[in-house]
Amino acid sequence: MSNTATHLTQATAPAVMVVEDDPNLREALVDTLVLADYPVVEADSAESAIAHLKAGAEVGMIVSDVNMGVMSGYDLLKQVKSDHPHIPVLLITAYASIADSVSAIKEGAVDYLVKPFEPDALLESVARHVGGVVSVKDQPVAEAPGSKQLLQLAQRVAQSESTVLIIGESGTGKEVLARYVHDHSPRADKPFVAINCAAIPENMLEATLFGHEKGAYTGAHTSAPGKFEQANGGTLLLDELSEMDVGLQAKLLRVLQEREVERVGGRKTISLDVRVIATSNRDMRAEVVAGRFREDLYFRLSVLPLEWAPLRDRVEDIVPLAVKLLERHARKQKRGRVVLDASAKQALLAYRWPGNVRELDNIMQRALILQAGTSINATDLGLHTTAHYSDKPSLLDNPSVPTAQPEARVPSAMDFAEPQKINDAAGLSQAPAELGSDLRRHEFEIIADALRAERGSRKNTAERLGISARTLRYKLARFKDEGFALDI
Repeated sequence: MSNTATHLTQATAPAVMVVEDDPNLREALVDTLVLADYPVVEADSAESAIAHLKAGAEVGMIVSDVNMGVMSGYDLLKQVKSDHPHIPVLLITAYASIADSVSAIKEGAVDYLVKPFEPDALLESVARHVGGVVSVKDQPVAEAPGSKQLLQLAQRVAQSESTVLIIGESGTGKEVLARYVHDHSPRADKPFVAINCAAIPENMLEATLFGHEKGAYTGAHTSAPGKFEQANGGTLLLDELSEMDVGLQAKLLRVLQEREVERVGGRKTISLDVRVIATSNRDMRAEVVAGRFREDLYFRLSVLPLEWAPLRDRVEDIVPLAVKLLERHARKQKRGRVVLDASAKQALLAYRWPGNVRELDNIMQRALILQAGTSINATDLGLHTTAHYSDKPSLLDNPSVPTAQPEARVPSAMDFAEPQKINDAAGLSQAPAELGSDLRRHEFEIIADALRAERGSRKNTAERLGISARTLRYKLARFKDEGFALDI
């Protein structure tokens, strides 16, 4: 008898692949999913799972143990992210390797569960990624007046059949809002299929969306339905749609207009009944003006636009969100009740949250790992309120030109000031140009020496010099333009 088996409860739905070398646990996982009406593919090793994928198995999600034979769950994760980046991977791990699991999420895993876990925890995670009934606990948190108004509008939008465009900064929870629209629509009991357009290579995205026939391209050993077909009757979420190539945008527009799709390499059209929700972290009107997004597709999608405000603009949501995330991760880590004390709540409210809800989620996970007790304080959160983050502007802000900020630390701030400012301060506005050149050379040598001492690490060099990483990047760029060569 084969080491693998397939349980098909829905002929066209993509299966959940369970990868577990313990037959008893594998059977329990499979039974849980089958009872919830998910089609399931079993694999007793990572190697077997990869063989299934190469054979063309239609897999919507992978649930894998970490510790298995020669090839671990982490190895499987890396292989899937390389060869099948559209397939979400959930890892099952032991309590002792929680930190590794958090790292795995940064590498591409969508979630992790800690043994032993409740069946509901598995079903909630699977539902978020391949469709199904999501627990009320996973509904958006809305305590701020603006958030409440947005959810009220989302409920009205849900009753229509129009496409929806959700915009907001990265990490604000756009996919959660999309799921909320689906759950409050007449399609709530139908599939909810999500695809991250930014995570799939351009040459694979068309076949992933529209499906392909056998032999349509190298490696297409079997025919496979695309995400549109999988979502037929329900909702398709096109996450980060603004990352899609303009040529593929034209094909997407035709599918939306004609409500039918043709597989790559196919000759017949397939009728569709799909509601499309698109998200973007960019100003879509600016993308249209810049020629990176089709105007006709933009107007087709933005019939009912919704915008999630950044977390810093909905302060009332921060603590309730933190509590909810803390409870979720505490359950996964088999922890008892863990609470935030007053200092932690105050620190959360004072922080600007450049990474929005995604950053808050990471902070809660980290705090649980570092604090083994039942109460988390401000120190456990590890928030760095003076840290410098990415120069990428918010969705609504105009990008600013980086400027050097002299700081009164060793080396002297004068070493890093503009030559003209030094001249003015010393009453030397008419000094010869050689003075400014000498100062620039002196500044360059200081930075070059620091870089060598830190073995090329710009982060450590900035800390050593007492300046921000942003200022260091700006200065290095200016040195390059002025012909100063760094021998690092």
